[in-house]
Amino acid sequence: MAGFAHKGSLRALCLGLMAAALAACATTTPVAPITSSAPVAVLPDYAGDEPRVTNYSANLQCVPFARQLSGVQLYGNANTWWARAEGRYPRSNSPAFGSVFVLHGYNTSARGHVAVVTHIDSSRLIRVDHANWLNGGEISRGVPILDVSPNNDWTEVRVWHVPGDHWGGRVYRADGFIHPFQLQAAMS
Repeated sequence: MAGFAHKGSLRALCLGLMAAALAACATTTPVAPITSSAPVAVLPDYAGDEPRVTNYSANLQCVPFARQLSGVQLYGNANTWWARAEGRYPRSNSPAFGSVFVLHGYNTSARGHVAVVTHIDSSRLIRVDHANWLNGGEISRGVPILDVSPNNDWTEVRVWHVPGDHWGGRVYRADGFIHPFQLQAAMS
């Protein structure tokens, strides 16, 4: 019987703690508003055209489109561009007009994507032109990309979903920006 009484006391203690916890959830103490760096489906004013798909039937991949638009003469799959640019083109985590932004595929490094920076709205928002983001070979222009990385270093981004007119639900990892001028060794 002593063990039963001990279990009853323990049970009462647990129930009391749960009641206190639930009562705390129902408190009427004012709570400060939640501030978040999460993007909302609102874009700042932009002097250019709105984000749009300009050619659904272009039948292009991102690599040849980015190469032609930027002048960065790299070849191979988009997921290889960051490594291929080393020693040939400047690379950084700072966007610049005309630079190529290199992104990873969602949840895999076996895929990638490249896009060309066409406008810098702020330190955390750029616009790009790119091909095949929607996987139909289309060309999209003026598409916003938002830096959501904790260190403001463009390693994690969200991409505007043009057909839905809202921020895409995924966060993509990114390598950074390849700048469109070649590095050349000094001639001796």
